[in-house]
Amino acid sequence: MSNGLNDVGVRFLLYNIRYCAGTGAHFHMPFPCSGYLRPTQSNLERVTAFIRSLDPDIAGLVEVDGGSYRSGRINQAEYIAAALGQYHAYQSKYDERSLFQRVPVFNKQVNAFVTRDRIHGQRFHYFEQGMKRLVIELELETLTIFLVHLSLTFRRRQSQLAELYRLVREVRKPVIVAGDFNAFWGDPEIRLFLAATGLQSANREGRPSFPSWNPRRQLDFVLHSKKICVQSFTIPPVTYSDHLPLLCDFEVA
Repeated sequence: MSNGLNDVGVRFLLYNIRYCAGTGAHFHMPFPCSGYLRPTQSNLERVTAFIRSLDPDIAGLVEVDGGSYRSGRINQAEYIAAALGQYHAYQSKYDERSLFQRVPVFNKQVNAFVTRDRIHGQRFHYFEQGMKRLVIELELETLTIFLVHLSLTFRRRQSQLAELYRLVREVRKPVIVAGDFNAFWGDPEIRLFLAATGLQSANREGRPSFPSWNPRRQLDFVLHSKKICVQSFTIPPVTYSDHLPLLCDFEVA
């Protein structure tokens, strides 16, 4: 796997891009959340340029449009991967039995990986509970990465974390678990999960990532096993989405 911008090993980006729907007061005009229904191409270009400027080896992208009318039928994961000249993997957030698979726009909502390294294997798991159930398991040459977007409901999040623990414990390679955990209570919500898995948070200071224009909550996490040595961790202050991106440089022991 090639080095990132600073030649420190591997550069990982986690970013909830909000389907490239943007932010600002106009997002809720003329009615709340109407921004989700508007064309996204101009903001997709800004998000893509920003990601390219960071030059990540791996990007875990949450809330990606897989080709609905609002994106002009453009699959945003494919678009970003092509712009970076990298591989990609994506999957619908809702399993095939979900009613959301029959609803326009919703049935094109995906999570995705974009990676410089060749993908050695990918698996798509679905939690038993919650509306957002997808877990992407990506196997690369030196590590395995899980990407999640957990439930908005505390009880269902805890159930999902228990299932996630069972997936993580089967992995033999160094592992990263990353995503939008919707952990409205911050670190305390995931302490049992960390204790059970032995994972650590790359965000040592517990810095908030939501909302991007005035961060108050730590919803997004990059968790890693002990064989991954974090070299640097930053949260770039950009407002292309309602979440801030997390940028982590690390080496695999």
